[in-house]
Amino acid sequence: MIDTIRLNGIKAYGYTGALPEENILGQWFEAEITLYLDLVRASQSDNLADTCDYRNIIDNAMRILREERFRLIERLAGEIASTTLVADQRLQQVTVKVTKLAPPIADFSGQISVEITRVAQPIS
Repeated sequence: MIDTIRLNGIKAYGYTGALPEENILGQWFEAEITLYLDLVRASQSDNLADTCDYRNIIDNAMRILREERFRLIERLAGEIASTTLVADQRLQQVTVKVTKLAPPIADFSGQISVEITRVAQPIS
């Protein structure tokens, strides 16, 4: 069985972007992370040890958003997904959505998002 935990509203100021000004001036990013795992045991035990303690996952995502520099938000989302899967072996897959809240595009007041899903590799 696959259940989900959704982590929304993870915001940080970072320096990812293909344009030079994005790497110098930076911009606000928002991440949403969906964790896929079996929560049957946790739903019965009410014990933190039986679920994913998502505090570390949020901290890692915030650090990556703030400190890592990439040209593409696709790469930024991929890095968050990779570190999330490594953070907890119970995760079966993860979906990461990264949004540029105010992309530097003339006459455009919208947002740009990338959403990726990665599946955990079986441990051999």
